[in-house]
Amino acid sequence: MTTTNEQQAYAALDVNYLDGVKKVIERVESTQMAAIEQAAEICFNSINQDGLVHLFGSGHSRMAVEEMYPRYGSFPGFHPMVELSLTNHHAVVGSNGQRQAMFLENVEGFGRVIADEVHYGPHDSMMLFSHSGAGSVVIDIALSMKERNIPVIAVTSVGHSELSRSKHSSGYRLFELADIVIDNGAVPGDAMVKIDGLHTPVGPGSTIGNTIIVNLIKCKVAQQLTSAGKPPKVLTSSIFVGDEESKRLFNASYEEYWRTTRSI
Repeated sequence: MTTTNEQQAYAALDVNYLDGVKKVIERVESTQMAAIEQAAEICFNSINQDGLVHLFGSGHSRMAVEEMYPRYGSFPGFHPMVELSLTNHHAVVGSNGQRQAMFLENVEGFGRVIADEVHYGPHDSMMLFSHSGAGSVVIDIALSMKERNIPVIAVTSVGHSELSRSKHSSGYRLFELADIVIDNGAVPGDAMVKIDGLHTPVGPGSTIGNTIIVNLIKCKVAQQLTSAGKPPKVLTSSIFVGDEESKRLFNASYEEYWRTTRSI
C-alpha cells in the first residue's frame, strides 16, 4: 500500500523529461556552487602538489567517474577506481548479472578491500559518487578515507539519502561522513517523469546532475592549474588541433597519468 508521502512524491514529478532536466540544472546552479568551488579547491590542491583525486562510484555512478577521466576535455590528476563486479550492467541476468552487483554493493567489508588496494599520498583526496549514499561499499570507502585523514567529497542526493536507511552497520549515510557534500539535484527516487496510466516513474536525473558537477569541477581545476603555471595535459580532439597534435596530446596525457599513478 502506498503512503501519503509516496503519493505526494509521485504527484510532484514532471510529465516532460526536459522540464525535469532543467530543474536539476537550476538546483545545482542555485544551491551547490559554493560546495562545488570548495570541492574544486580540494582537487586543485591535490593535483598541484603532485597528489591524486581518487574517484569511486558503484552501479551507474561509475559513469560520473569515467566522465572525469579519461575522455576528451579531461586531464590526469584524477584516478578512476572502477570495480567491474559492481558496474558490469550489460549482462543484466546470468553470469555477471545485475542481481550479483546489487548484492555485492551491500557486502560490508568489500569497500575496505577496494580501498586497501590503493596506495595513498599525503596530498590525495577522494570523490565518492552515490545517489542514495546508503550502500555498504561506498560507506566502507568513506570510513577508510576518514581513518587515513584523506578529504572526502560526496556527490549524492541529500533528499534521497535523508529518506533512506543506511545498509551499513555504522548507520552512516555518505553525506554524514563527507567533508564536502554536493547534492546532484535529482529527485528522491531518481526517476523524474510520471506517465498517465503508469504508476511508476521513468527517466532518472542523477546522471545529469553528476555530469554537470564533475565538469564544473574539472573546468575550475584546469583554470586554477593554468593560473599556477601548470597547465594540464588535456585529451583533445583533432577537430581543435589536427590529427598529429591530437595524437601527441593523447600520448602526453597518458604518460602523465602513468607518472602520477605509478606508485599506487
